[in-house]
Amino acid sequence: MRDTRESRLLLVLLIAIAFALITVDIRGGQDSPVDGARQAAAAVFGPIENGVSSAVNPVGNAVEAVRDSGDRHDRLAALEKENAALKAKLGSDDRTRSRLGQLDRMLKIAGAGQYGIKGAQVIAIGAAQGFSWTITIDVGANDGIQRDMTVLNGDGLVGRVTTVGPNTSTVLLANDPDFTVGTRMEGSDELGFASGQGDRPLRVELLNAKAEVKKGDRLVTFGSQSDKPFVPGVPVGAVSRVEPSNGGLTRTIYVTPFVGFTKLDIVGVVVEAPKKDPRDTVLPAKPKPVPTPTVTVTVTPGATASGDPRLQSGQQQQQPQPQLSEQPATDVQTGPPSDGGQTQDGQELQ
Repeated sequence: MRDTRESRLLLVLLIAIAFALITVDIRGGQDSPVDGARQAAAAVFGPIENGVSSAVNPVGNAVEAVRDSGDRHDRLAALEKENAALKAKLGSDDRTRSRLGQLDRMLKIAGAGQYGIKGAQVIAIGAAQGFSWTITIDVGANDGIQRDMTVLNGDGLVGRVTTVGPNTSTVLLANDPDFTVGTRMEGSDELGFASGQGDRPLRVELLNAKAEVKKGDRLVTFGSQSDKPFVPGVPVGAVSRVEPSNGGLTRTIYVTPFVGFTKLDIVGVVVEAPKKDPRDTVLPAKPKPVPTPTVTVTVTPGATASGDPRLQSGQQQQQPQPQLSEQPATDVQTGPPSDGGQTQDGQELQ
């Protein structure tokens, strides 16, 4: 349509008519005179609007989803990052508590044995160094570590230092087949030599073939000359099996070590030996046996059927039988008393 004066007048007229109808409709309320026209228009154009809406809504939803996808992705990434941080913190807290516990037990052993120790952390295992049982710790010559020093942890003997670098050292574990340490039996002081057997218990040869040994007896290190490679008194393990004595010069026993060699983390290198042999004092106190509770059933004689529910159910109560004592009978004179109404033993008959 061309923009002419007539067209502009027509547009103004239509707008005025529209405003007039709107005013009439608002003032009329529910009785509006244009309500019938509105319903007719709705009946005609309603299906068309629904069809257009059903066709356009998926497109609109897709556009909105694309618009919000960036925000959702950012929120998801932030939540995943926060979740990972919480998991890392939780794992770190658990690991910290575990290390604090290990360090506390190790310091107690060092205090009981008067060992001067240098704390260290296991940073590698010795698979790359051959088939021997070894670990690498994060202290070396720069920390005062020397070859043939005793290594322990909060449970007992770990091994001895075999190789020393500037900042790291290699430790031969006590369960290695090439490992041997002198031992002393708790209480009896029986001496022997313990050898590693990998993942099996230590094999100990006691010097006394007639030594009295039982399962559960504990051993500590005997110590070496000049305290190298072993200081005395470090817990080794407990007897798990005793071989029968066959008349040999030694007696063989098997000892389960206190240390778990597959889960080492915090260890200590003994850099200063004790001035006095601690002997058995480093061993923890033995647990006290727990008494077994006993139940005592007391039967009350003289219970009646009315007071005992067992008798009411038809069970018969067995009356206690009098006990007969085998005592010598006393001769009693049955005739008339000849001595003032007394029996031969001086008792008066009633």
